[in-house]
Amino acid sequence: MANLKSIKSKILSYKKTGTVTHAMEAVSAVKMRKAQGRALSTRAYARAALRVLSHIAGSVDVERHPLVHKDPSKDMTCIVLVTSDKGLAGSLNAAVLRKVQEFIREHSLSPQNLEFICLGRRGHEFAQRNGYRVLQYETNITDGILELEVRDITNRITALQISGDARKVYMAYTNFRSTFEQEPIMRQILPLRRQILQEIVEGIVPEKGKYSALADSDLRTGAIGGAAAYTMEPDATSVLAEVLPKLANVAVFHALLETKASEHSARMVAMKNATDKARDMAKGLTRTFNKVRQAAITREVSEITSGIEAMR
Repeated sequence: MANLKSIKSKILSYKKTGTVTHAMEAVSAVKMRKAQGRALSTRAYARAALRVLSHIAGSVDVERHPLVHKDPSKDMTCIVLVTSDKGLAGSLNAAVLRKVQEFIREHSLSPQNLEFICLGRRGHEFAQRNGYRVLQYETNITDGILELEVRDITNRITALQISGDARKVYMAYTNFRSTFEQEPIMRQILPLRRQILQEIVEGIVPEKGKYSALADSDLRTGAIGGAAAYTMEPDATSVLAEVLPKLANVAVFHALLETKASEHSARMVAMKNATDKARDMAKGLTRTFNKVRQAAITREVSEITSGIEAMR
């Protein structure tokens, strides 16, 4: 009897767990669709930013600007690491952290020439665990974050580039490819290049699903104007000081949106797998419960029969 009670308790436990994970799956599915929709809703802005950079790329003043010019005398590298605050998202955070570790090994970086800006608790824990300097740490970034709210982060990395404290600035984040596939990305943000924004714009549209490239093919195939030289008023310095940081902000903002969509997608899939596993475990234990109960009933009937025979 004690064994039957134990099995029944486990069955109830698995069923309750399945109920919770199913609810979390539904919530993550809604959040994923909203996050993906937000990324796509700003594609026009990202595309316009790419067009602006393409048009002014021929200007000599642009090439001389600190956000575009690379200073080979500096050896400090900064990585903006975007992760989630919470777990239960499968291998999402582990994948992007592995990507960062591979990058560090390939470029022979050490705590002396590498620093981090961490957006998310998991990335901050990684940097601290490995002894890297953290310049800025942000947590509890909401799904509804606005482009204006990202500028504090962008101002920090542009200041590093302009002052010469960093030779290059990279972003490590997770790119949303489809509901079941998220790709860890290491992308250079500064010095700013046309190719950087081109890759970001192309990556906005996922490969599969409602928002796939088939539904928005003009985003990938539309022509972007070529480089041209412009006369800038009131002067090149003032114009570039306003335009180039905003272009860098586009890259940071979209990295956050992509990571949010990837996080909710990965958590939805992980919770679905957990729900299916809990259901399977409950079914298996139910079969075991029935077998044990049947064995107990058979034993009791056998004892009653034996008792009757003994009384005769």
